[in-house]
Amino acid sequence: MSTTLTPSVAGAAAAPAAKGRWLTHWDPENEEFWGTTGRRVARRNLIFSIFAEHLGFSVWTIWSVVVVALPASAFPYSVDQRFWLVALPNLIGALMRIPYTFAVTRFGGRTWTVVSALLLLLPLAGLMYAVTAKPPYAVVLALAATAGFGGGNFASSMTNISFFFPEKKKGTALGFNAAGGNIGISTMQLFVPMVLAAGLVYGGLMWVPLVLAAAVCAYLFMNNLAVAKTPFRAQFATVKRLHTWVMSFLYIGTFGSFLGYSAAFPLVLKLEFPEAPVGHVGAATITLAFTGPLIGSLTRPVGGWLSDKVGGARVTAGCYVLMGLGSYGVIVATNAHSLGLFLASFALLFAFAGAGNGSTYRMIPAIFAAKAPDLATAKRESAATLGIAGAVGAAGGFYLPRAISDSYTATGGITTAFTWFFVMYAACLTVTWWCYLRKRVLVEQVPSLAHATV
Repeated sequence: MSTTLTPSVAGAAAAPAAKGRWLTHWDPENEEFWGTTGRRVARRNLIFSIFAEHLGFSVWTIWSVVVVALPASAFPYSVDQRFWLVALPNLIGALMRIPYTFAVTRFGGRTWTVVSALLLLLPLAGLMYAVTAKPPYAVVLALAATAGFGGGNFASSMTNISFFFPEKKKGTALGFNAAGGNIGISTMQLFVPMVLAAGLVYGGLMWVPLVLAAAVCAYLFMNNLAVAKTPFRAQFATVKRLHTWVMSFLYIGTFGSFLGYSAAFPLVLKLEFPEAPVGHVGAATITLAFTGPLIGSLTRPVGGWLSDKVGGARVTAGCYVLMGLGSYGVIVATNAHSLGLFLASFALLFAFAGAGNGSTYRMIPAIFAAKAPDLATAKRESAATLGIAGAVGAAGGFYLPRAISDSYTATGGITTAFTWFFVMYAACLTVTWWCYLRKRVLVEQVPSLAHATV
C-alpha cells in the first residue's frame, strides 16, 4: 500500500505509523510541505533511526571491551591476536556498508532498518558462543568478524535519513543521526564492563531485547520513501565522480580515526598506562576508555551544525590541524609517560575526529548539489557517495588498530604509528585545501560551490 503526503492532508498523513506503506510524495524543499508535514515525519524517522543505529555501533565495537576482559588463563592470546579481534570487525563493517547503502534504495529505509536490526542477533549469538564454548582462536576471530554487521547499519541509516531532510537542514540532521549511533560505542564501553562482571556471556545477552525493540519500533514508526528508490546503475554512476573518491579519502582521516581509536583505546590505555585510575561498580572495573568515543560522538553534530553556518571544508581543514596536534601530543605524552597529556591528546583526537565526521558528511550533499544537473540526481548521487565514503572511511578503522599493533611488534610502543597518523592528517589537510578551499578551484571546478555550505 502507498501513502501520498501533501500539505493539504498533512495532519492525516503524518499521524499513522505507516505500517509497511511507502510515502509516494516527499518534497522537503517545499517550505509549505516541510512546515505542515515533512518536519514531523522526518523527525520521527530520525528518532527511530538513531535508536537502531546506536545499537549497531554498540554491537560493532563490542569486542573492544570483551578483549580486555578475557581472562588470559582461558584465552591465552598474544597482543597481536587481541588487536586482530578489535580490528577485523571494523574491516567487515566497512565492506558491509556498500550493500547496506544500496539496500535502502532497493527495499526502503524502514524495511531495511528492521532487517539490519535483526541481523545484529547473529554477532550477539556468536559472542555468547565464543565466551562459553571457548573454541579455537580462528573460530573466535570469525565470530568476532560478524560484529561487522553493526557497521553496515550506519551506512544504510545515513543514506535513508539524507532523503528525509531539505538541503539546508542536512548537516544538522545527519550530525545528530550519526552522533546517536557513534555514542553507542561509549555506551557499550561504559555499561558492558558492568555486565561482564556477572559473566562474559551477558555482554552479548544484554543487547538482545534492545535489538528486538529496535526492529519492532522501526516496523511500527518508520517510513519507506518512494523517492529514495533508485536503480543500481544510476547509483553506481557516482563511482565515476572524482569528488566521491576525494571525500572517501578525507573520511578515512575523520571517521577512520574515530572508529580506529574507539576500538584500540581501551587496549592501548591498558598497555601504556596500567596504573591509570579506574572505577568500580560492584565487581566491575570501569576504565576511562569510554570517555573518548563519548567526546567524539557529542562533537559530531557540532561539526555538522557549524558546517551549515560557515562551510564544511573550512571546518574539516581546522579539524585536521587539531588532530595533527593531538597525534603529536600522544607521541610526547608516551615518551614522557605523562598520563594527563596522554588523555588530553586523545580527547583532542576524539573531539575533532567527531567534528570532522560531521563536516565531511555535510560537504558531500553540498558538493553534489553544486555539481549535479538537477536536484534529483544530486540527492541520488550524494546518498550513494555517503555509503561509499562511509565504507572507505570505516576501512581506516581497521588500519589504525593494525598500525598500532604493528608499531608495538616492531618497536615495543605506539610512537611510530602516531607519527604516521600525523603525516596522514597533514595529507588530508592538503587535499582539503587543494580541492575545496582554493578560490580558483571553487570558481572553475565546482561552480557555485562558494555559495554552497561546503
